[in-house]
Parts: sequence; structure tokens; C-alpha cells
Amino acid sequence: MIGRMRKRTALLFAVLVALNALVLCAQLGAPNAAGVAIGHVHLTVHDIEAQRKLWLLLGATVAHAGPLELLRFPGVFVVLTQGETNQGSEGSTVNHFGFLVRNVDDVHKKLAAAGLPTVQELAAPKRWVTMFPDKIKVEFTEDTSLTVPVAGHHLHLSTTMAQMEPLRTWYVTHFGGLPETRRGFASAVFNGGEINIMQSAAADAPTRGRALDHIGFEVQGLDAFCKTLEQAGVKFEEPIRDVPGTGIRAAFIEDPVGTRIELTEGLIRAR
Repeated sequence: MIGRMRKRTALLFAVLVALNALVLCAQLGAPNAAGVAIGHVHLTVHDIEAQRKLWLLLGATVAHAGPLELLRFPGVFVVLTQGETNQGSEGSTVNHFGFLVRNVDDVHKKLAAAGLPTVQELAAPKRWVTMFPDKIKVEFTEDTSLTVPVAGHHLHLSTTMAQMEPLRTWYVTHFGGLPETRRGFASAVFNGGEINIMQSAAADAPTRGRALDHIGFEVQGLDAFCKTLEQAGVKFEEPIRDVPGTGIRAAFIEDPVGTRIELTEGLIRAR
């Protein structure tokens, strides 16, 4: 009888571990064949608490990796750091980032009541674009079939026409994104998220030091992934390091047009 109880306990423990793993994986899109998933956007803001309230109003939940606080949405984390900058996302290589929402009118009403302006309203699909404090541009696209109220959707990069296809090819080659066209944009598609590339009249500024300082990808097997990048000639701004107290390992690179990118391993375990 004791043996049977032990077996049941062991089975229950295994089931709980498996369920916990599923919950963790549900935070971000599943890693693709290259082991990569869209991970986070990192914002440098004047007033963390004011920004935090808006993201919580939108539906974020709070997660922690040691002392690091993350605002979690299905498909993406938003990370806030306090700092001084007068340069927003527009004019940089990451013009904006975007979410899918079940009801765009509800989001519009909620965030407009909080003082956020209407930058643009579009149809087919129905979209609303606003500007968060610190000139951070965010787009909300309606998907009535969405099973959650809001989920991370896309990073919208900007570059000249001559660089559009080489930039997409870079994300396809090095990050395993699938080359597709989404809503008329050349895109690199990941499980549960996508990079869309839009044309700008002139080269845009690098993201480093702006309100949207960098984007992040969560990588399975970071050491091997970074070694492959190095062998392909990708230069590292910062090599792999342990982020103290967080259980996260991270490295920094830039894409060919100046988008700062953090590669992480362990961000998915934030609770």
C-alpha cells in the first residue's frame, strides 16, 4: 500500500511539473526551430509608476525574476527602466510595437479615458494607434476570435526600401523567422508573434538610448545560438553574462539597421 501511495505521489508530482511547464511556456510563443521566441520590449521612462499603471490597466500581470519586475502579457513581457530621454519610438528603427485585442473599442475607451491620444484609426483589420508617455507608440489590432483579452502581436521595424528585404532576410537567417507578408508588410513570423518591416524615407536612428531602448528574444540554448551568430559575423555589443539575482543569462547585439537586441535565456521562468 505504501508503495502504491508513493507511486501515486510520484505520478501527481510529475503531472504538476508538466502542467507548470505548460503554464511557463504559455507566457511566450513556443520557440521555433532555431529555439527563438519573441521575448520582451524594454522601455526607458521618466515615471515608472505612471507607465506601470497604464500597462496594468491594459491587462498586464506582474512577474518577477529576482529583483527584476516584468509586466507580462501572453506573448511578450514589457520591462520598465527609469531614465531620461526625449526621444520616442518614432524616428527609430522600431517605430512601434503592437498587441492583438478582442475588442479594440474597449481598449480605445479605456486608454483614452486615461489620457492617451488617438494617433491613428484604421480598418481591415480594425486598429487603433496611441502614444504612451515618453512618446512610445503602440498599436492595437482587433481579433474577435482571441481567447484572451490582449496578447503581444508584433514589432514594427522601419528602414529604407533598399534595406527592407535584407533586414527581413537577416531575421529569417539568424533567428529562424518565417518569411511571409502580413497586412501588406514584409514580415519574419515567429510562433505567436511577428516582425513587420515598413518603409521609411531615410535611415532611422538606432534604438539605443531612446524610450524604446531594445527588443528581446528568448533563446533555448543561448551558448550555441550565440556561437552560431559569431561564426556568421554578427558582432556582440555585450557577450553572454549572468544577470545578478535573476536566473537570466543575456547578451546584446544589433541588427543591420541599428535595432538593439537582447538575447535572453531564463526570462520564461519569471513568476
